[in-house]
Amino acid sequence: MSKILIIEDDDVIAQGMARHLQAAGFDAVGVANGETGLARLRYERPDVCVLDLMLPGLDGWKVIEQARGEGIGTPIVVVSARGTEHDRVHALEIGADDYLVKPFSMKELVARVGAAARRGTRAQDPRRGEEIVIEELRLDPRNVQAYVDGESAELTPTEFRLIYTLALDVGRVLTRDELLQRVWGRRASHRDRTVDVFVRKLREKIDSRSSHHTFLQTRYGVGYKLEAEAK
Repeated sequence: MSKILIIEDDDVIAQGMARHLQAAGFDAVGVANGETGLARLRYERPDVCVLDLMLPGLDGWKVIEQARGEGIGTPIVVVSARGTEHDRVHALEIGADDYLVKPFSMKELVARVGAAARRGTRAQDPRRGEEIVIEELRLDPRNVQAYVDGESAELTPTEFRLIYTLALDVGRVLTRDELLQRVWGRRASHRDRTVDVFVRKLREKIDSRSSHHTFLQTRYGVGYKLEAEAK
């Protein structure tokens, strides 16, 4: 039985989610603040976390950032009244796996949680891997950061996972589906543009700052590779 941690400060909503998840066969437990939720993520490692963003004290954004920063790979499904594109994209950038905007169907919540549980724990940040240097680009897995001409590119943990994954197979084209599985732990769905969005952000942070090379290369209709090409 998959264990689901619900971090939600609205008792009515939390109880409703727990009731529907339990009816679907999950072992659902809830907490009302971010500090307690983060502690349970650390020590209990549930199969999925359902997380509200607007929490008292430690908010949901900080819970995601700290969990991913500590290498906790539990899938996180955000449930929030904040429904702008910026909010959704930012949550995914810093490490959330899915995002539902309130109000939402409880059937959809159960389906999304079930899909997250089937995908399982995402790969942890490659903190202990080898440093990779390609021309003026340096990837430092100990600090989970990339440096261009000696300056930090200020990558998010997910952006670093993506570029490091490409760098481990430098020069080889990886398909979008391969990248989704390796970085996000899921398969591509219809019109899934996650990889393209993140590659675009990497180009803004890496290629545009680089003095002599571009690094994110596209093989149209196939995928992407990391390889230094002179500007």
